[in-house]
Amino acid sequence: MGRAVLLTGLLLLGAVLLGRVDLVVLAAPFALGTAYALRRRPTAVPRLAVATGDPILVEDGPVAATVTVGAPGPVGYDLALVRTGVSPWLEMQRCGFATDREPPAGSADRPFITTVPPDAAVDLELSGRTRRWGRHRIGPAGTRAVACDGLLASRPVFAGGERVRVYPATDPFEAVEAMPRAAGLVGGHRSRRPGEGGELAGVRVFTPGDRLRRVDWRVSLRARQLHVAATLSDRDAEVVLLLDVLAEAGRSGGAGGRASVLDTTVRAAAGIAEHYLHRGDRVALLEYGLNARWLRPATGRRQYLTVLEWLLDVEPDEFEHEPFDHVFGPHLLSADALVVVLTPLLDDRSAEMLARLARAGRFVVAVDTLPAAAPGDRSSVAQLAHRLWRLDRENIVGQLRDHGVPVVTWAGSGSLDLVLRDVARLATAPRVGR
Repeated sequence: MGRAVLLTGLLLLGAVLLGRVDLVVLAAPFALGTAYALRRRPTAVPRLAVATGDPILVEDGPVAATVTVGAPGPVGYDLALVRTGVSPWLEMQRCGFATDREPPAGSADRPFITTVPPDAAVDLELSGRTRRWGRHRIGPAGTRAVACDGLLASRPVFAGGERVRVYPATDPFEAVEAMPRAAGLVGGHRSRRPGEGGELAGVRVFTPGDRLRRVDWRVSLRARQLHVAATLSDRDAEVVLLLDVLAEAGRSGGAGGRASVLDTTVRAAAGIAEHYLHRGDRVALLEYGLNARWLRPATGRRQYLTVLEWLLDVEPDEFEHEPFDHVFGPHLLSADALVVVLTPLLDDRSAEMLARLARAGRFVVAVDTLPAAAPGDRSSVAQLAHRLWRLDRENIVGQLRDHGVPVVTWAGSGSLDLVLRDVARLATAPRVGR
């Protein structure tokens, strides 16, 4: 518009100064075209909104969003330029505008162009898949509209983005061994205490108060005296998942790629929590770091959803102070709880924490979450340094085992069967009293 007005003014000024009518004829199309284009002009800036289909997603699952741009008045826009920011962990592609003419698909963070009819809105559909767990943002989005045959452009309009929660994909986990000690009477683990349950403890002589459905008629006919089947009570256990967030190693490749220490820790914690909550046990979560976040023990599906929500905020927490004193209080760790520590053992403070828990009489299982080293061309000096570091780390693992802390590498289902069996044996072994 500025060029049209400037050119028209220069031609008319030249016609007056030079007395040439042909310059007026040349200026007439520019003046008439500008006046005709400005006969109807928008009175409001475009409206922009970002909406997500489902705010709760799963890692490596589908994700969809909609960016809407509309013309609020009776005059539409000849062109609307829209651009949306998308988290790098969301692989989203443009499906196209909801119009008769569909543009080709493209990346979600590229600019898109469309026309907007009067008193109408156009939807930009985005779809794709999630690559990694966490809280991610779709947006903010910005647009700028052009009207009056390209003579007028609106100021930029921005819309805040929408946050989506991507829950981690739970690693498959199954443990068949019993808990060291059980407390309540609602779970599915076998207790050492006689009572109502499904685990057979033996056959004994009938006593007043025993239920008739417990009578073992074969033994009673053979012994000519009533005998009943004795069972062990079913009791729930308390499992505390302790997440070591002092160090992060490896580069996350998202779903289907290489896993970093934090990826392995979060996915393993989700799998272990799902297994024990499904069996009716109580699960609590605790961070070993500066923030020392804690999730109280509970059972049920609601606790599982709370665990997934809690895991979304797990971040590496590197600091120089010792977090042991303000992390482990008497109200956080029960004396009979099974403490599963997910740690890469990259910090000396982690090994000291495990040793303190073992000396305090806790039932501790250390799960190594350090990923395998990626193969690559390293120099002889780098290979030697890596070998020395490996030897030092194996020495730390050996010292922990000497303190009675079993260390097992995370391998999914069945990873903790052997160590849980050993811990259960230690829990039932007689202890020396003073």
